[in-house]
Amino acid sequence: MDRGNRQRRTFLRSAGSLGAGLLVGGCAGPSASIASPHVQGRKDAQGEPEVSPAEDLMREHGVLSRVLLVYDESARRLESTEDMPMDVLTSAAGLLRRFIEDYHEKLEEEHLFPRFMQAGKLVELVSVLRSQHEEGRRLTDEVRRLATSKEVDRGRLVTVLRQFVRMYRPHEAREDTVLFPAFRSIVSKDEYEALGEAFEDREHALFGEHGFEDAVADVARMEQALGIHDLAMFTPR
Repeated sequence: MDRGNRQRRTFLRSAGSLGAGLLVGGCAGPSASIASPHVQGRKDAQGEPEVSPAEDLMREHGVLSRVLLVYDESARRLESTEDMPMDVLTSAAGLLRRFIEDYHEKLEEEHLFPRFMQAGKLVELVSVLRSQHEEGRRLTDEVRRLATSKEVDRGRLVTVLRQFVRMYRPHEAREDTVLFPAFRSIVSKDEYEALGEAFEDREHALFGEHGFEDAVADVARMEQALGIHDLAMFTPR
């Protein structure tokens, strides 16, 4: 059995059990209130400091960044003669849809963007970010369609993957360095803390007690399947 097939079988075995857990968590539906399992109230049982709403969103950007790495490697393989396990790519697009687009971005659209618009602050940036969310969902739809086609259009799929990565790297960087730091200045301390609770409630409702951790484990298995899991391999030699 060649290396590509071994990696693919390993991914399918591990992703199957995780996927079932995520589907069960997702059945709670989007009508539940909003946050994240890593915020145990405002302090955990040991009295550790709380995770702020901005930090919560930035940690979720870490998941997005790792999916972008999976997209990069997928595009590279599609351009070459190497084997590309399409189930890994469809799983990456699925994680993007449920954890980033249908959860993380919805928090931004429902709770951050309107407050910036009302305050008249960073209005142009917010408008661009919102339009990029819409374009990102369109691109994700196309990735999922192309990756599951009987006859994969490798050239078009590479183009769409590259477009997504090119847009989202500066997108998340601008949010992390401009939007999120400015958010604290347009809400009160009490409102800021209440949003942290709301974010936690939403994440628990959608994904269960360990939504963030499960998403990290999910993308780690994709990296393993593509042979890009060893951080040291990215160090220049």
